[in-house]
Amino acid sequence: MIPYNWLEEAQERLAEHILKTSITYDPHHDLYIKWENQQVTGSFKARGAINKVLCLQDWELERGLVTASAGNHGQGVALAGKITGARVIVFVSEHAVPAKLQAMRDLGAELRLVSGGYGEAEQAALEFARSSAATWVSPYNDGQVIAGQGTLGLDVLQDVPHLFGQGLSSTWIVPVGGGGLISGVGTSLKAPEARLQGVRLVGVQSQASPFMRDLYYLGSQDGTREFPSLADGLAGPVEPGSLTVPIIRQCVDEIVLVSEEQIAQAIRYCWEKYGEIIEGSGAVGLAAALYGKIADRPAIIIISGGNIQPETHRKILEGAS
Repeated sequence: MIPYNWLEEAQERLAEHILKTSITYDPHHDLYIKWENQQVTGSFKARGAINKVLCLQDWELERGLVTASAGNHGQGVALAGKITGARVIVFVSEHAVPAKLQAMRDLGAELRLVSGGYGEAEQAALEFARSSAATWVSPYNDGQVIAGQGTLGLDVLQDVPHLFGQGLSSTWIVPVGGGGLISGVGTSLKAPEARLQGVRLVGVQSQASPFMRDLYYLGSQDGTREFPSLADGLAGPVEPGSLTVPIIRQCVDEIVLVSEEQIAQAIRYCWEKYGEIIEGSGAVGLAAALYGKIADRPAIIIISGGNIQPETHRKILEGAS
């Protein structure tokens, strides 16, 4: 795990730049829902991106920032660029959600569209960072990015402390792509300094892109097949040697998969029950809970983002695939 004090320092560093998002208790399902779709840029990703950029030296900022993103991390880096005055270039898949592309442009990022999926965009971005000497801001494979994401865990612990007293148990359900969020949350829960017992941590991915699940259970993502998914922000292979992989093996108790229809139903549930707009990547944890993939209760569900294409959201509410 990364040092626990990095999370505490990140929480102080981020205080003036991010929002304290709300938690709702759903009594019918005994779930505590953390709404990170309410976060600045509409996603938890702002936490890690801003924290990382605020830790950079002036000379690193002057070289400009480069990243790859399905959209949410790119928005976080773009916002961090506005805060620090750094130039930001984001490499994105040609298949990225149009609303996310526009949001990155609106925040001042320069976009480079890459043929193929997220994996191709990340590879192109890494090559550009090496050749141009620009500063690479990883979406997940970086200790300070993970620390920023881990502040979400600290926030929940502070907001619902009654769930974590002596003799109590709870389950946290967290979306997984490259693993930055669940690594940070895992550190907030399972580092010795957290002094917590009886906490289970479960990751959730779409069946359409199970790269981290295969790494967790099989030790390899070679041969993992990927298909289009509503959970676009969780798609794509994990960077070889990512430090999130050993952290996840240390902290995470289980990784489960959900179907595209289950993701769509969770998106509908959030709108019909709470009037909250969430994206597919943010819905996977709730989908797992609603469809019996995780029976433990009480459970804390992280809704990680809300940046869904409006037309896609409308079709889902109308029942279209």
